[in-house]
Amino acid sequence: MDLFTPTELGDLHLANRVVMAPLTRVRSGADGVPGELVAEYYAQRASVGLIISEGVYPGQDSRGYFGQPGIVNDEQEAGWRRVAERVHAEGGTIAMQLMHAGRVSHPDLTDTGRTLAPSAVAIEGEVHTQHGKKTHVTPAALSAEELAIVRDEFVEAATRAVRAGFDGVELHGANGYLLHQFLSPASNVRTDRWGGSAEARARFVIEVAEAVAAEIGGGRVGIRISPAHNIQGVLESDEAETRRTYEALLDGLVPLGLAYLSVLHKDPTVALVQDLRERFGGGFIVNTGFSTHTDRDEALALLEHAHADAVAVGRAVIVNPDLVERWRVSAPENAPRPELFYTPGAEGYTDYPRLSA
Repeated sequence: MDLFTPTELGDLHLANRVVMAPLTRVRSGADGVPGELVAEYYAQRASVGLIISEGVYPGQDSRGYFGQPGIVNDEQEAGWRRVAERVHAEGGTIAMQLMHAGRVSHPDLTDTGRTLAPSAVAIEGEVHTQHGKKTHVTPAALSAEELAIVRDEFVEAATRAVRAGFDGVELHGANGYLLHQFLSPASNVRTDRWGGSAEARARFVIEVAEAVAAEIGGGRVGIRISPAHNIQGVLESDEAETRRTYEALLDGLVPLGLAYLSVLHKDPTVALVQDLRERFGGGFIVNTGFSTHTDRDEALALLEHAHADAVAVGRAVIVNPDLVERWRVSAPENAPRPELFYTPGAEGYTDYPRLSA
């Protein structure tokens, strides 16, 4: 399997197997509307096989940080339509990641002044808001009625994304955000049908995926997970329980015919990850995550040894808008400027040079 050959993941057609990982860039201001600068940024990177957008909030309670884009109103939808048009004009394929922050958010960030989660269990630490750093609050546990509202918000967001011209959506079930919070016994201490066992903790994630797939088609829907990543207080340190949880999740997802499963794990070759791949039986993307930054040699090796169908790459795509061409010819790469990753404006965002420059 070669990194530079085309492939299909469900209804998504990839010109190569390099995937742009979802990357927080906070360039969408107070109103969450992606502007021309955001459109330029994604269009510059359209030569990757598949762009996964930064996490986009699907509901009024779901924004996780200031400057994050949303997909909850017509203005935001119109902004994303410009992004999709620019990417498609460059021959690219793009999916929107739908991300509900859950308890990682703060009342200052949500339009309702609420912070929601599976259970009233707070996360330690602070969050960046428009008013500076704030300590995380104890969230309100979602009621059964509120769970249905959140599910429907994901469906409406997916509908808006497709209407805006996106090729598909990715459900963010990783990195300690809401869907991931349901999967872990550390953040989900419910005793109803959505908690208490591996199967029950997986139920809400399955319900969201089922509803979104029914609305826009399973072949347009991917899901990202990060088993045993142990991040943002979502602890999965019991190996046997973690395996049971994710096996239950996949057993619920397999009948939906999803486009792909994307797994964030420090070592995608381990038995847990590869067993989940076999259980899923469909398109499979891997990403080594935060502990290391995926480089050319690692990406090539993962495909050569058939550990995945495609490889998600983060930092290297940020700093090299023409990464695929650079990797194809083993060209030098730009140096990252991490101090500009989360600042407003074009500097450190759309000004990384191409090889041709």
